[in-house]
Amino acid sequence: MGTFYLEALNRDVKKSNENPSVGLILCTYKDDTVVEYALSSSLSPAMVADYTLQLPDKKLLEAKLREIVMLTEGNDEE
Repeated sequence: MGTFYLEALNRDVKKSNENPSVGLILCTYKDDTVVEYALSSSLSPAMVADYTLQLPDKKLLEAKLREIVMLTEGNDEE
């Protein structure tokens, strides 16, 4: 049902200079089966993430950012 609303939004509301709409599934707990069924027929790319009420430690975020930059720079060289 969620794809119906996204399609309607993209066709009837979205302006030509805007990117396609993004849908979110908010859950109080993780259930792999529910996620699989919810996303199985979607043609759009999907990302699954956890939502927390507190940010991770600043040092951890900085380390992850450095890791991503290093991986990205490594791919540019190929």
